[in-house]
Amino acid sequence: KTLFFSGLTAMEKKLAEYKCNTNEAIQLKLVRFPEDLEDDNTTFNPEYSHQVFGDDEVAFGYKGLKILLYYIAGNLSTLFRIEYTSKVNEKFDCVEADDVESKIREIIPPGFCTNTDDFVSLLEKEVNFKPFGMLLHTYSIHNEEAGEDITYQIYKADMTCPGFREYHERLQTFLMWFIETASFIDVDDERWNYFLVFEKYNKDGATLFATVGYMTVYNYYVYPDKTRPRVSQMLILPPFQGEGHGAQLLETVHRYYMSSPTVLDITAEDPSDNYVKLRDFVLVKLCQDLLCFSPVKLMQGFSQEMVTEAQQKLKINKQHTRRVYEILRLRATNMGDAEQSRSYRLDVKRRLIGPYKKKQRELAKMRRCLRPEEMTNQLNQIDLNLQREQLEESFQQLVSDYRRVLERLAQA
Repeated sequence: KTLFFSGLTAMEKKLAEYKCNTNEAIQLKLVRFPEDLEDDNTTFNPEYSHQVFGDDEVAFGYKGLKILLYYIAGNLSTLFRIEYTSKVNEKFDCVEADDVESKIREIIPPGFCTNTDDFVSLLEKEVNFKPFGMLLHTYSIHNEEAGEDITYQIYKADMTCPGFREYHERLQTFLMWFIETASFIDVDDERWNYFLVFEKYNKDGATLFATVGYMTVYNYYVYPDKTRPRVSQMLILPPFQGEGHGAQLLETVHRYYMSSPTVLDITAEDPSDNYVKLRDFVLVKLCQDLLCFSPVKLMQGFSQEMVTEAQQKLKINKQHTRRVYEILRLRATNMGDAEQSRSYRLDVKRRLIGPYKKKQRELAKMRRCLRPEEMTNQLNQIDLNLQREQLEESFQQLVSDYRRVLERLAQA
């Protein structure tokens, strides 16, 4: 028996050496110059790979596994290669290595390069790549490293733009690595709009374009003659994150729909916390100059006038307008003044308590059927204390989020 067990652990140890974390093994690059291929500083890794490699995010069967996915910066032509120092051998180990290649092939479109020479020769043609669709907005951001202003442009595209369908197939593969619950969309549905961000850069005296990020928006029909655009996916590629492109993109998209008389309001599908923070910033920036949000009116409380004006002028729905009001009212409130601060706290908590009260009513109904009266009262008492704590916690969290939005606004 002892022999058998020690043999097993030796085997297990050996096999454990052949497990690789796929988030580390996958190496992504956006290539502008041939020298980028050898430069480790241009490499970035996925945040997620569970959709392709399972919840453990592990590939079995290789030592020193590298999954190279290199993209030409503009049109995203792809180089896909797998490298490793050794692989388990079925004959000796009676185990089979994962078929890493077919897993990656399932999400990247065909037509990729498998060797560097082909990829570099495609890189030379990159000068012919131009952004798709209609230019909506140009902006520049000062880059400390380069010591100059860099220009970016936002375009609106659709599937009728020549070459866009194939480009979008390559672009959407990034979703798998950076959005936890990503899925590919049905591009044959004409209700999709695509908004793309590009950086302009120079190479040998020519102006080229690099992909920075994008957003997809679905236009829902609202009876009888309106639409409600809903943001579905938004991704700024990692080398560009933290530079303010998300806010530029969201504001540009908002302004695009604001100008359309048939748009009712703009929403988002299952927004992440980061997206909510971004949206807070953009909407507050758009709303702060509306008359209904003047400090005097903010102090009088949330009003129908705010709802109407934000929807008509800026296509913002009631729920989002309420958040904007709370953020702007925080800015107008002297939290050091006991009366002002109390008034603000009560106002926000009254909104926060809504879902609790509803839950409370449902619980009470249930308990009437299940338990004697005195038990219910005791439980309600416990609930109330817990509820107060949770409410205070939610309030404090909200205020700290709101303060971050206001800090960002002050710097904008």
